[in-house]
Formats: sequence, structure tokens, C-alpha cells
Amino acid sequence: MSDAPSPALSPDQQAAFDLIARGADELLKRDELVARLQSGRPLRIKAGFDPTAPDLHLGHTVLLNKLRQFQDLGHQVIFLIGDFTGMIGDPSGKSATRKPLTRDDVLANARTYEEQVFKVLDRERTEVRFNSEWFGEMGAADMIRLAAQHTVARMLERDDFAKRYGGQQPIAIHEFLYPLVQGYDSVALEADVELGGTDQKFNLLMGRGLQEHYGQKPQIVLTMPLLVGLDGVNKMSKSLGNYIGVTEPAIDIVNKAMKIGDALMWDWIELLSVDIGIEEARALRAEVEGGTLNPRDVKLRLARELATRFHDAAAAETAIAGWHAAVTGQGDTSLLPLQDVQVPVEGLRIAALLTAAGVTPSNSEANRKLKERAVKVDGAVVEDAGLTLTPGFEGVLQVGKRNFARVRLVR
Repeated sequence: MSDAPSPALSPDQQAAFDLIARGADELLKRDELVARLQSGRPLRIKAGFDPTAPDLHLGHTVLLNKLRQFQDLGHQVIFLIGDFTGMIGDPSGKSATRKPLTRDDVLANARTYEEQVFKVLDRERTEVRFNSEWFGEMGAADMIRLAAQHTVARMLERDDFAKRYGGQQPIAIHEFLYPLVQGYDSVALEADVELGGTDQKFNLLMGRGLQEHYGQKPQIVLTMPLLVGLDGVNKMSKSLGNYIGVTEPAIDIVNKAMKIGDALMWDWIELLSVDIGIEEARALRAEVEGGTLNPRDVKLRLARELATRFHDAAAAETAIAGWHAAVTGQGDTSLLPLQDVQVPVEGLRIAALLTAAGVTPSNSEANRKLKERAVKVDGAVVEDAGLTLTPGFEGVLQVGKRNFARVRLVR
């Protein structure tokens, strides 16, 4: 963030501002936030999540972590479940109209959201709201009046809408309603601050405009970067398979976190870590870049923190021990979760088995790794690409240092 906070802030307020600003992409408007922090009253901090899928992943927790920081500073956090907006479908960043969810789908997903978010947020200090509370009471005339607050020309200023319009791709009328509906949520909740990803900026600014129209002070907008996923290229997404789910087993959280690139690790620390503060992160980076600290040790610390947050300390330590056993060949690999893989009675050749167990993405990749002598079974390098394992086998398959699975072959 480029803007320096006001020098009028007290040391405590300055520290609060620095925490709020950590990792943020943009803050609109800084002076307004400074003024509200100086007022001393608890601010109302809102973030909305559409329950479009039953599970949350680490990408979602970027906003949850920021909400928790606001909680720790004494502010009122509102976790808004968009059960109404979820049936519209957020068009942000989409090249085609999203398929609307049914009411039953939305409600089922919303129930799982409520439980998962409290792995990060303080349950006692979180106000959970559903935007069907106010939109369920709105009639057609109310929606028409809301729609009158914006023009089609202004909607087409959105990059995603402009691209679709220019490419002669269809834009459904209901998609234009989404930013208005999200903006009105801020009116209904009288939000002081709304958080969102960088792709949500248009929608968040809509909330400012609508609040002014309804006689409220416009909310401060704080956007957070979209978390890059395990592939190091694309934003974390279940559809791309480059994600870590918050409900995944601790060993999977550890194993996946240890696979990220060294450069990406620093972004993850900034956006996801609570235990590693701003100054410590800088010091750790300096040590790594100076060659006095192995980046693996920093990554392991982050993996331990994530596994502890979404499970507990004991599960995290067991996962770390299992990871060490698989990677170093020393320790008890029985700590790794056991995965049943169904195979025919005659068994499977090693390349096909690696793919079936999810250790390699394809048989061709498995064969390439076999030629590189990068495949191990129970710690021993596989020399014979024709090796066939049959039902009853139980052990650890490994490709390189980072991909492994403890499997049991069954018919």
C-alpha cells in the first residue's frame, strides 16, 4: 500500500492501521478510515460470501483472516452469507453467465459455511447474517427502484462485462442486478468497512454509492489480493484443483503447503499467517535470501500453523512427523493416512498405480518419472518400470520429494 497513514494517529492507532493494511491491495479511502479509527467506536466490518460450493479453501480465508484482525482490534465483524445473491450468481471475472443455484443448494452450502468460518473467526464476536433477511421482504417495486440507481452504461464499465459485450457474448439482465444487490447489503447492515477480493472492487464501490443515496456515510473499501494456488500461476480454485480445503486432513494440508514455490511462500505468509508478524516475516526473508535459513524450514512453519488452525496442535505435529517420514525416509510412515486403491486381481503396473493413487497426474508423467529414477516404493527406488503390485500390498508410493501416498491395494 502506497499511502502513508496520517501522522495524527496515536501509536496504538498506528499499530492498528498497520495491521489492517497488512497484505491489502487497495484502501479506499484512507483518510475516512483514519477518521473512524480516531473516533474510538467499534466499526462494523462486513464481508460477504456466496455459498456456491459446500467447502471453503485457503483462498477464502484471506478475507477471514482480515476479519479476525478487525475482531482482535475490537471491531464488530459481520459474516454475510449471500443466500439471495448466491441464487443470482456473481459475474465477477466470469466470461459466461453462471448457472443459478437452487434454494436448497444454497441453504445446504450455507450451513457448512457457518461451521467452517469459525476455524478462523471468534464465534462469540461474529454476527452471522443472511441477505435474504432483507431481500426476502422486497417486492418487485422495491427491486425496480433499486435498479433505477444505476445505468447500463455504468455497468458496462466493468471489465468483465465490457469484454463479454465486446466479444458479443451474452450478458443476462439478472447479472446486472448482482452489484446492486451486493451494494444494498451494505445499506442494510450500515457497514463502515467492506472487504473483498480485487475482483470485487466494482461491487464494493457500488455499496459506497448506494449508502450515500440512502443517507449513510459511505463505507471504506478494502480489497485483498486473490491468493495464488498451488500451481503458482492461477488464483486458488476448486475447479482448477490448485487448492487446500479448510476441512482437508492435516497431513494433506501439510503436504500441499510444502509443495508451493519458495517465492509464493512469502505471499502466503503475508495473506494467511497469523503467527508470523510483519517484522518477523521481513527478517525471515532476509535470512533466506542471505543463505542462512533454508526456505523449507519457513514453509514447514507455515504448514504447521495452517494444520493447527484447521485441526489442532496434536494433529499438526502428527502430520509433520508423517511428512518427514515420507520425505526423508526416516520415521514412522504409518502416521500417513491410508488410502484404499481398488485394483484388479492381477494388480496394476507401477505407472498406472501412481496415477490411480493421485501421486502423478497421468501415466505418461509416471513413466517419465520412472525413467528419471524418481519413483520409490517404501523408500526403495523402482528400477523396473514393469513392476506390478497386487491386492494386499500396503505401503508408501513416492515421486520425488513432495508427492507421496500411503496406499492399500484392494480388489
